Amino acid sequence: MPKKKQPEGSRHPANNPNVMGLRAAVVEQPITDTLETNYMPYAMSVIVSRAIPEIDGFKPSHRKLLYTMYKMGLLTGARTKSANIVGQTMRLNPHGDAAIYDTMVRLSKGYGALLTPFVDSKGNFGKSYSRDMSWAAPRYTEAKLSAICGEIFKDIDSDTVDFVDNYDNTMKEPALLPTTFPNILVSANSGIAVGMASQFCGFNLKEVCDTAVAYLKNPDCDLTETLLAPDFPTGGELIFDTDAIRDIYNTGRGSVRVRAKYRYVKDQNLLEIYEIPYSTTVEAILDKVAELIKAGKAKEISDMRDETDLSGLKLAIDLKRGVDPDKLMAKLYKLTPLEDAFACNFNVLIAGSPKVLGVRQILEEWTAWRTDSVKRRIFFVLGKKKEKLHLLKGLKRILLDIDKAIRIIRETEEEAEVIPNLMIGFGIDQIQAEYVAEIKLRNINKEYILKRTRETDALRDEIDDLEDLLNSPKRVKKVIVEELNAAAKKYGEPRRTSIVYPHEITSYTPEEEQKEEYPVTVFLSREGYFKKITPASLRMNSEQKFKEGDALRQSFETTSNAEAMFFTDQCQVYKTRLGEFDDAKASVLGDYLPTKLKMDAGENVIFMVLPGVDYAGSLLFFYENGKAARIEMKAYQTASNRRKLTGAYSDKSPLACIRRLDEDCELAVYSNEPRCLIFHTALLAPKTTRSAQGVAVMTLKPKYHLETVLLSEETSITNRTRYRVRAIPAAGALVREEDSEDQQISLL
Repeated sequence: MPKKKQPEGSRHPANNPNVMGLRAAVVEQPITDTLETNYMPYAMSVIVSRAIPEIDGFKPSHRKLLYTMYKMGLLTGARTKSANIVGQTMRLNPHGDAAIYDTMVRLSKGYGALLTPFVDSKGNFGKSYSRDMSWAAPRYTEAKLSAICGEIFKDIDSDTVDFVDNYDNTMKEPALLPTTFPNILVSANSGIAVGMASQFCGFNLKEVCDTAVAYLKNPDCDLTETLLAPDFPTGGELIFDTDAIRDIYNTGRGSVRVRAKYRYVKDQNLLEIYEIPYSTTVEAILDKVAELIKAGKAKEISDMRDETDLSGLKLAIDLKRGVDPDKLMAKLYKLTPLEDAFACNFNVLIAGSPKVLGVRQILEEWTAWRTDSVKRRIFFVLGKKKEKLHLLKGLKRILLDIDKAIRIIRETEEEAEVIPNLMIGFGIDQIQAEYVAEIKLRNINKEYILKRTRETDALRDEIDDLEDLLNSPKRVKKVIVEELNAAAKKYGEPRRTSIVYPHEITSYTPEEEQKEEYPVTVFLSREGYFKKITPASLRMNSEQKFKEGDALRQSFETTSNAEAMFFTDQCQVYKTRLGEFDDAKASVLGDYLPTKLKMDAGENVIFMVLPGVDYAGSLLFFYENGKAARIEMKAYQTASNRRKLTGAYSDKSPLACIRRLDEDCELAVYSNEPRCLIFHTALLAPKTTRSAQGVAVMTLKPKYHLETVLLSEETSITNRTRYRVRAIPAAGALVREEDSEDQQISLL
């Protein structure tokens, strides 16, 4: 049957009801609304429910695992297969068995990532200091809770913390764990959320407990007296920096430097590294040392290998004959992860909000939370004792006439009437009546009842004491202190990371290994080509080769390893050593500095300075607006080997000229009017801030600008008195024709 032809107009989308309905379903929405509606809930979930620890020191994944093991009876029982624990934990944690097992590994004693591990493991759990040592599958390993978990779960059944529904509302789990010590400071913890992160270093348990006690006694105490420094499970040596430690304690942010421990085995001429920084791995160290050997920067080493075994970590370094082991280690500390920094970011969830807190603030939050937990426990115990006292008061009524109680029960026809009849017969409430009715027949004698009722007075005393305790902040604080001291005494261990001070260590400087220095002459062209030429080569050919249109900008006689600074037209300075440039000949163009120094695109060199060892003298920066800044050379000195400094000079006005000043002298400043003034540099006060705008030297008319600066003796001026000024700023004098001849060009 032929297909019926549709009317021509129905083919148009506007006349098609299905297309029109699809268009109606598409609604435009601003991207900001989409992010707020769809992305923000996910971001908050990651922050609050996954990545950031809470005041008890645990993330939700840690808490769910440990609580599952606690309910499995693994605090006092024998170990069970890890696969069993992982399966049980999935009732609380729906993220999958791999994620749960990874969490268990990190909390385990065998992995060694925590100073106070919470999982007593058996089997291969890998090692925190190894990148490649994988842990065994959960079906091969066994685990139980460590003894310290007794402090983590203490009185959890006494209403010390809130319980919430699990993800499918089939069971309850604790919102926090009632730790009796500030576990947030003891357990190392790290997490990356959305837009924020958290990084806690571990502290020694005994030191943390002592510090918490000191804080409870005096909130203004000096924390550094008891909390010496971070302590890491992999040991090593912490280089103690007072300012860095105080920054961490005060702000919750900062970093500490940790280095490996080693010993020299003289008869075998080798070094043994047996403790490494917490933030690195043995593979990273081996890779870096191999890279140094390949690059010829560690010629003192003949071989390095990993000899880690069941007895612990050990990296062996075979030395060549005559090598000083201490100097070699100083070099390796500088060039490899054998010395590394651990950055701290104490970001913790407080009442569901992430906050970066210092140690004192964390102790403040923890003591407030722990005080609430102790009060809840006291209130719970008090309620139980009041219930018992209430029951014993009903039992005391029975003592007056036991036979009457028996008769009431015996003569009651219906079981449901026993409780009401006892309530009427003795004037007691339903709870007391049910307690009496449940007493065994063998206990219905005066001796049993008298023993029970004698407890009444003791219970009253206990209740009075608990009520006084509940209402006495001083006594509650004493309870917390006693629990802290007990935990420190029972589980405290000596520090693993020893403390060294900067003056006790030998620092390595690359200059120690430089070859013997020799004199050289350096040349910088206007287009940024640089050459370093020895005197012998210069004597053979002194005529310098330049690109067409290029010319010499500066030249200096110096030594082969002197430090050089190259200023650019983008307010930056690049620092390097001449030893990084190969010796050249006059007949070559030389090294192109923007490429050699990896400058930014479009950046050009405008001035070179050799600061010398002591960075003596100053630099004078003259700007087109007539201002000049005298910056001390030491402003460009850095403790670290920084290659690039931004903000090398002010960018408020175009730069006209740079001059080095080793001692005060007279300078001639020219404008394009043309005017000139001669002034003494003593009128310029030195500044220590590199980007200082300086002070006005030459007063300029609107359409003119400062052009160049020369030493007064470099000019062709015959009558300098005409142009000399005693104070700045000054307009200067118009340049006479006889004084304008042979002006030298600007360095720019």
